[in-house]
Amino acid sequence: MKGLIGKKVGMTQLIGADGRVTPVTLIQAGPCFVTQVRTLEHEGYEAVQLGFDEVNPKRLSAAERGHLKRENLNLPPLRHLHEFRGPAELKQGDTLTVDVFALGDHVDVIGVSKGKGFQGPIKRYHFHRQPKSHGASDRTRSPGSSGQTTTPGRVYKGHKAAGHMGHDRVTSQNITVALVDAERNLLGVHGSVPGAKGAMVLIRETRK
Repeated sequence: MKGLIGKKVGMTQLIGADGRVTPVTLIQAGPCFVTQVRTLEHEGYEAVQLGFDEVNPKRLSAAERGHLKRENLNLPPLRHLHEFRGPAELKQGDTLTVDVFALGDHVDVIGVSKGKGFQGPIKRYHFHRQPKSHGASDRTRSPGSSGQTTTPGRVYKGHKAAGHMGHDRVTSQNITVALVDAERNLLGVHGSVPGAKGAMVLIRETRK
């Protein structure tokens, strides 16, 4: 099982010996603690639960603190917990760092995209604007006609219109690991990653 929880730091560039520039996203990945191991015998499936981002204990509920202190685990108070499906040779209390990945590995990075609020169809779906002539100067960014005539006399469900945009779960698939810095717990991936700076992301082995 190769997987980590991390926090998006931002974007930068790596310049190779041949002068080639590679855009990378830096992720503060780990250290992650194994907080629980799911087994076929007990839970009916195999998975590893990881914890990340140590915080003040007062920021957690009593149940969350108890989960991290059970069975003499004595783990630090961790804000984020997430399960990674699949078998793994790990036990509760183990620590995972960026060393689980190597240069050239292909990973999927999952995050929540930036929220844009309520947006019109031009920004949301890339509609073209209306003409500015013939008395339409105040309707240039309107969506235009959205219905039909007598049959069916309504607007079909799923019609593209103004609405909430962004703040969706997005996966950047099959991107390459371009930097592994174990001293600073930094992972650099070639390309963009969803979310704002400081947003939590999940890094796992690619599925494609």
